[in-house]
Amino acid sequence: MAKQQTKEARASGKYMRVAPNKVRIVLDQIRGLHVEEARRVLRFSTKSVSDDIAKILDAAVANADTVLNARPETLFVSRCWADEGPTARRWMPRAQGRAYRIRKRSSHVTLCVESREA
Repeated sequence: MAKQQTKEARASGKYMRVAPNKVRIVLDQIRGLHVEEARRVLRFSTKSVSDDIAKILDAAVANADTVLNARPETLFVSRCWADEGPTARRWMPRAQGRAYRIRKRSSHVTLCVESREA
């Protein structure tokens, strides 16, 4: 049995000021798609994080072109995930001298593209 070698390039965005659960919604939509189709999905998405993910996708395609010498026509989004970054904690004053905690979450997003010859 011949072992197939995967050609993969990755790019990441760190400390993005969006909660990871909001990023994962968009990443689930583009996982497994062809790069051009993923760009199309991101362009017409109503989520604000889609612009940041599009930049990360473009960086991954550029990395694949540089490192793997892979043409963009053969690239697919193989893996993508969002990890939790540091959380900034703030306080919101409330009635009768109370204070509620506000958690401003951040994300570390990693996106991998893979070359598949058709």
